[in-house]
Amino acid sequence: MRLQGSRLGGAERRAVAEYLSGHKIGVDVAGAATGRCPSQTKFDLQSGPAWNGWGREPTNTRFQTEEQAGLTVEQVPRLKLKWAFGYPDATSAWAQPSVAGGRVFVGSHNGTVYSLDAKTGCIYWTFGADGGVRNAMVIGRRARGGYAVYFGDSNATAYALDASTGRKLWSRKVDDHPLARITGSPTLYQGRLYVPVASYEEAAGGDPHYPCCTFRGSLSALNAETGAVVWKTFTLPEPAKPRGKNPEGATLYGPAGVGIWSSPAIDAKRKLVYASTGNAFAEPQPPTSDAVLAFDLANGKIKWIRQATPKDVWVTGCRAGSSNPNCSEDPGPDFDFGNPPILTTLPNRKDVIVIGQKSGVGYALDPDAEGEILWQYRAGQGSTLGGMEWGSAVDANNVYFPVSDMYAAQPGGLHAVNLITGQRAWFAPPVKPRCVEGSSGCSAAQSAAITVIPGLIFSGANDGVLRAYSSKDGSVFWEFNTNGEFKTVNGVPAKGASMIGPGPVIAGGMLFVNSGYAGYGGRSGNVLLALGLE
Repeated sequence: MRLQGSRLGGAERRAVAEYLSGHKIGVDVAGAATGRCPSQTKFDLQSGPAWNGWGREPTNTRFQTEEQAGLTVEQVPRLKLKWAFGYPDATSAWAQPSVAGGRVFVGSHNGTVYSLDAKTGCIYWTFGADGGVRNAMVIGRRARGGYAVYFGDSNATAYALDASTGRKLWSRKVDDHPLARITGSPTLYQGRLYVPVASYEEAAGGDPHYPCCTFRGSLSALNAETGAVVWKTFTLPEPAKPRGKNPEGATLYGPAGVGIWSSPAIDAKRKLVYASTGNAFAEPQPPTSDAVLAFDLANGKIKWIRQATPKDVWVTGCRAGSSNPNCSEDPGPDFDFGNPPILTTLPNRKDVIVIGQKSGVGYALDPDAEGEILWQYRAGQGSTLGGMEWGSAVDANNVYFPVSDMYAAQPGGLHAVNLITGQRAWFAPPVKPRCVEGSSGCSAAQSAAITVIPGLIFSGANDGVLRAYSSKDGSVFWEFNTNGEFKTVNGVPAKGASMIGPGPVIAGGMLFVNSGYAGYGGRSGNVLLALGLE
């Protein structure tokens, strides 16, 4: 029932759990019975430092300036836990917080969205989405006045809420496939919300009785004020068609797959939006899978495609010799792009797109030459849960690639690569895990997205420890252990564990990070931690 449960809202999941267990669950679905803010204040996006959206800015650099960070290298060792917040009915703290106007906006495993006070963690408002929310919120000014919070859920529905009150302004189903979902954070730019769509069908295809596969990825541009679809472009130009039957008697369909798992990046100069894609689920194999695609901002037309790994057709459980009839005769390596594209400017003033892949290879692409590869760098071994998973980052000189390689002999490690040459600047080897080595979900894998401030790179690991590395040589400068139980401001029992998926967010002298991630080689947890200076 994992797929079915993932697409239910918090109240629906609670009802199913109580029915199956025969026990009433005491904590309310939102986990907001206690810890409310004593008074409501009007939200103002411009008041105070911010980390807005997945990559902090529409180019996805994941770099925070010293002014906005409010935190210097010398101050980082003085960071202390200021408050913790527990997510009810959750085994993963899988969404990345956004910080703006003195508030923290964050989604949860059970679909509850929160507006919290950044300094104290008290709750301003909650909202219940129709499915789980794992992407970062993006906040923008409304044409009619005030501000809106935008996000998507596991039912492939995009939302806009009033940032001050949490009142729903609109919602829009962006894909009707029964297994479609939004994992990548929407990107807001000049009155349009760019929404990526991926799918659970990759997992469903592991069932030999499932008629595999019919989903196709897409990117939609929505009117940010109304939610109306301005354009929608599929990553596969034609819908899937029957292509025979498998030995189990299920109809086979194709082509399928090529979801967009991560946040799009905006290129204002060239009037393009870049998105990275995943593998195909069924043949025939397309040129758009495992690729970076450039879409016209105005009409969604695909201007160019740069494919990194051809012939990657894969669903769950497909390996050479697999008995699953839904598998390709020559199954691919499952080398999706989970990293979003990063658009940055080199010291020589040339623009470049940099991105890490699950293959373990990082790339620099030329946006002026239809994504021509300028250099490539081997950082990891690569595998289904290997290579670069959720997010790399840049500063003025380097791109930083954190390596997962979850089940490799030696997972983890952080690479600094010169943006111009593609040569290694330094390598920080994996650190000895702080959890019980050899136990399930304990390793040095660095799957989570990373964050950079001047002088430091922050990287959470599968062992539950957040570390800050020196940008000069990669030495570990500071660490914070998130493993264990925490007393929470909302009274929900909570613990930290594996850090997979979302990265830390730094703004206004505080650091916010989620801890806990069940499945995919991780250990379950459900806590948001806020660190600040004394």
